[in-house]
Amino acid sequence: MENEQTSLKRLFQQEFSKMVAVISSLFGLQHIEIAEDIVSETFLQATETWEKKGLPPNPTAWLYAVARQKTLYYFRRDKILRKKVIPELTARQEKSVGIEELNFSQQNIRDSQVQMLFAVCNPAIASEAQIGLALRILCGFGIDEIAEAFLSNKDTINKRLFRAKEKLRTEKVKMELPPEDQIVSRLDNVLHIIYLLFSEGYYSKTQNQILRKDLCFEALRLGLMLTGFERTNLPKTNALIALMCFHASRFSARQASGHTLVLYEQQDEALWDGELIDQGKHFLYLSAEGSEVSSYHLEARIAWWHSMKEDTQEKWENILDLYNQLLLVNYSPSVALNRTFALYKANGRQEALIAAEKLKLDSNHFYYILLGELYKGLDNEKAKSNFQKAYSLAKTQTERQDIQEKIDNLLRMPER
Repeated sequence: MENEQTSLKRLFQQEFSKMVAVISSLFGLQHIEIAEDIVSETFLQATETWEKKGLPPNPTAWLYAVARQKTLYYFRRDKILRKKVIPELTARQEKSVGIEELNFSQQNIRDSQVQMLFAVCNPAIASEAQIGLALRILCGFGIDEIAEAFLSNKDTINKRLFRAKEKLRTEKVKMELPPEDQIVSRLDNVLHIIYLLFSEGYYSKTQNQILRKDLCFEALRLGLMLTGFERTNLPKTNALIALMCFHASRFSARQASGHTLVLYEQQDEALWDGELIDQGKHFLYLSAEGSEVSSYHLEARIAWWHSMKEDTQEKWENILDLYNQLLLVNYSPSVALNRTFALYKANGRQEALIAAEKLKLDSNHFYYILLGELYKGLDNEKAKSNFQKAYSLAKTQTERQDIQEKIDNLLRMPER
């Protein structure tokens, strides 16, 4: 029964986003709650009916048929729709787009979802709210799941989503691809939100392993969706997809029992997903067209080198060079830290220590973990001191356990 419930939940998650997008394209974003209500009622009816009668031969078609009926009901009975929506639809129907022809074809679903993606990622909406809207409307996650992903509560998430939807209304955001002269800049924001969504899953602090993976694969799905349109199927789009494929390929190897994070050097290569690595290589090849080198290109190339487990000088020298370029394109503390680790692997501990001490990222526990690793075996007292600082700054119990293990291991290490 548990497996059946899981498959139903996954079906609802997948179809929720599609149906909301299609119905919203008809109602307009100012009435997106009506689209969500229709789809939620459709799912509720499906649950009640399927529990009594069992699954229909084609559950997806059943959902679409019921959603059509409920949408038609809203158009005929709801007073708000009679006053505010039907006049607008009359003009549309003159173009042969009527409610009876509500289109759940794969092409229209894809078109509607891409238009919704650009609407949700409108710069007028705060970045965190864009991620929340994407999780709810484009990925079909429930409020509980979104709250868990953000380590927040339902009330906070509901308020955030409400404000974001109000912004969609007040800014009169439409479900459409941006004009030709805006597509590049708007696509940058869409790609950034997809990147943040993937990162939310890949570096998640939640203990829900399934949710973490779902976040990443939903981000990958949204990226792949953009490749279906000529104006959004650009080299940087393919570079981001390549990056996500390479990282996702190591998902199963990154986490041991008890939610312990397995560092790259300790991962079992046999657990890496070869198909995702090959897919990453395919999109990395496609990303090489054109003259632009985005941060996604550089990160994807770094991730590609990491898809080869062998620890060679050539590998780390190339990774170091890519990090040097990335710092110029898109500086961040995490990039600086990763670059310092690559410097250690390519040029040795002493040079990396000099670079690390200059960073002075005093509020970053990863910084002190790196310092601890670099001092380990050279000056175990300094290593211990840095690990202890990292422990005091760590945000989760799992991270603190990993750091405590490093401290304990120092007792068994001789000085160099």
